[in-house]
Amino acid sequence: MEKLTELKCVPCQGGIEPLKGKALEPLAREVPRWEIVDEHHLRRAFGFRNFAAALTFVNQVGELAEQMAHHPEICFTWGRVTIQIHTHKIDGLHRNDFVLAAHIDRLEGAGG
Repeated sequence: MEKLTELKCVPCQGGIEPLKGKALEPLAREVPRWEIVDEHHLRRAFGFRNFAAALTFVNQVGELAEQMAHHPEICFTWGRVTIQIHTHKIDGLHRNDFVLAAHIDRLEGAGG
């Protein structure tokens, strides 16, 4: 299986079932710091030393989301960013959600 960080998001046209149960397990292992919530979306909170650092990270995630054409929900406050990801077209989880999460983790590791 390819690493998620080697993949790009592929536009989901809908008409498929969201991932559930055991289908989530191999993908979840690649993004262990993300929580799978109700088999519907991914969520992760990030802590930062101040407002400016959190804002820089939010801007990096925004640029990445535009490049991937896959846009998460971002909640941003002083020193904290919470991100939720799911695929709106299928109202649940798709491989793209895990791909985006893996790429976001790389941003954080690069100084986010």
